[in-house]
This record gives sequence, structure tokens and C-alpha cells, in this order.
Amino acid sequence: MIRDSPPAPSGAAAPRWLDDDEQAAWRAYMQMQQQLMARLNRNLTTGSGMSDGDYGILVSLSEAPGQRLRAFELARTMQWEKSRLSHQLTRMEKRGLVRREDCPSDARGAFVAITDAGRSAIEAAAPRHVEDVRTWFVDPLTTEQLATLRTIAETVLAKLASSESPCPGDADGCPDGGAPVDG
Repeated sequence: MIRDSPPAPSGAAAPRWLDDDEQAAWRAYMQMQQQLMARLNRNLTTGSGMSDGDYGILVSLSEAPGQRLRAFELARTMQWEKSRLSHQLTRMEKRGLVRREDCPSDARGAFVAITDAGRSAIEAAAPRHVEDVRTWFVDPLTTEQLATLRTIAETVLAKLASSESPCPGDADGCPDGGAPVDG
């Protein structure tokens, strides 16, 4: 972090710079997260032909009641904007992994459902992906380190949940700047 920057404008609080230990922890976390996700995503793609987006959507759908979700629920689960979800679903529909279904109670809405091909794809990809998560994330840590990491993650997630809506700048927690997502 740049510590020798100009002073804060009049009336603004001075930046609370990270000390050396805080900065080292932050940078180590960022490098770990980036390298871990790159490794997992690369292995997922080469092992199954699936992107991390494909995998995340198929996991969400496979675990949902009836193996389907409203599009807006899926967008919130994935923390994606409406346009990104729409493009991803279009690609997945073309490959036969998901289908969109009309919502009988809301003519403007839609469900996204996993297909038999999507279920087969996630069932084939999951064992290797879970083994990769175990190899690169779980196994190097002790039981105590995993418990501490979980506590840390839950603490940060609680702070994020309490301080603002799920999507910055929106009033109602909807993806895409407050605009409701189809579904």
C-alpha cells in the first residue's frame, strides 16, 4: 500500500494504512486465493471441459429443491449480474446442460433447471474437483487451522452482510444495479 500519499482532503478521514503484518497477511491471502482458484479452475477445465461458472451453476441447481431455481435466485447465489448470468445460461443451454422453464406464478419470471446431461456432467466432474480441493486446500491444513479459517471467513462474511446490500450501490440487493433479474 502507498503510505506516502498526499494528505486526505479537508474533512475526510486520513487513510488507515495497513501495518507491515496486516499488509503481509492481506497479500498472502490474495496470492493464495488467486493461485488456488487458478489451479482449481485449470484442473476443472482440463478434467471436465467445464468452466468454474458451469460448475457453480450446476452445483447450485443440483442441490436446489426440484433441481431448479428462479433466475434471480441463481444470480444472487452466484453473485453475478443479470447479463453475465444470461450469457452463461445461453452457452450452457446450447450444450444441453440447463434449460429455462416458464414460471406459472409469474409470467415475467423463469426457472433454470438442470438437465439429465447437466446432472451427468456435474456427477462426472465433482469427484476430481473435490479431490483437487482436498489436495490443494484441505490436506495442507490442520484441523485447528481449518476451524480458524472457517471462523475468519464467517466473521468477514457477517461483516459484509451487515454493512451493505449484497450488490454495491443497489437499494434492494438485486444484481445488475437494483434491476430485478428475470425469474
